[in-house]
Amino acid sequence: MQNDLIRRLLEQDIRAIAYSISIVENSSQSSSQLLKQIYANVGNAYRIGITGPPGAGKSTIVNQIAKLIRKKNKRVGIIAVDPTSPFTGGALLGDRIRMSEIGSDTDIFIRSMASRGSLGGLSKKVIDAADVLDAAGYDYILLETVGVGQSELDIVKAADTTVVVLVPESGDSIQAMKAGLMEIGDIFIINKSDRPGADQAAASLKSILMMRPHDEKIWLPGIVKTVATETKGIAEVFSEISKHREFLSNTNLLLKKREKQTKNRIKEIVEEYISKELWNAERESSLDSSLGKAVLGKLSPYQIAEELIENFKKDI
Repeated sequence: MQNDLIRRLLEQDIRAIAYSISIVENSSQSSSQLLKQIYANVGNAYRIGITGPPGAGKSTIVNQIAKLIRKKNKRVGIIAVDPTSPFTGGALLGDRIRMSEIGSDTDIFIRSMASRGSLGGLSKKVIDAADVLDAAGYDYILLETVGVGQSELDIVKAADTTVVVLVPESGDSIQAMKAGLMEIGDIFIINKSDRPGADQAAASLKSILMMRPHDEKIWLPGIVKTVATETKGIAEVFSEISKHREFLSNTNLLLKKREKQTKNRIKEIVEEYISKELWNAERESSLDSSLGKAVLGKLSPYQIAEELIENFKKDI
C-alpha cells in the first residue's frame, strides 16, 4: 500500500500528499519508512520561513507571496503552524480561513499544523511535512509560524531564507527586542506601513542591522515596507528573497546551511529514539520506586540517573 502511496505522491496526487503529511504528523509507525523512501526526491524546493509577532500580518504576506510565485508558474506548498487548540490538540485552522483566496488553486497546497506546545510554535513534524511537499515537486515551501517571541528561533532549522514581519508599532520596542528574533532574520518586513511610525521603525531597524559585521561574504538583511492587504511591497519582498537565495548559492552557504540543519535534525531523531528506548515500562517502574529515596535525601537524582543509564547500556 505504501509503495502505491509514494507513487501517487511523486505524481503530485493531492490526496496522496495530504495523507502522507497526516502520516508524518501523527508519527505513525510507517512515518519513518515513508520519509526514507521519498528522500531521494527531496532537496529541490526552496524553503522560506515567515515569522514575527501576532497580528503583524504574516498570513496576508504568505497569501500575497504565494500569488506572486504562481504568476511565475511555480508550485507553492504552505505549512501554517497554528496555536494548538486547548480542547482538541489540533490546529485552529485560522490560516486556512485567511488564505481561502488562494485555496482553489490546484498548484498551491495549504496545510495547517498544530504547534503541539513545542517551544518555537513550530511543530517538530513541520520539517517532515516540508519534505513531503518537496518530494511532491513544489518549487517553494512557505513556513508560517505563530509569533511567540524568541522561540521563533526554531524556524531556522527548516528555512533557507527567514523573513521577520514587524509593524510600525514595533519601532519603540525594536531596541529591546529579543536578540534571537533579530539574529535569525535574513529579510525584515515593516508591514502595515501606511500607519504612522513606519519610517521611524525602518530607520531604527536599519541602524541596528548596520551594526552587524558585514562584507561581501556576509549577508546584510534587507528591509522592505509593505501594505500586504494592498499588495504594496510584495514584489520587493520576493526580489529580496531571490537576492538572498542567489547570495547563498554563490557563496556556497546554502549547502553549508542545509548541512547544519541536517546535522541538527539527525541529532534530534537519535535523541528521540534513545528517549523512547530508555523509558520503557521497566525503567519507568524503577524510576518510580526510587523517587521516595530521592525526596527523602537518601539518594541523589544524579545517582538514580546514572544507574538508569548504566542499566540502559547493558541492554543495548
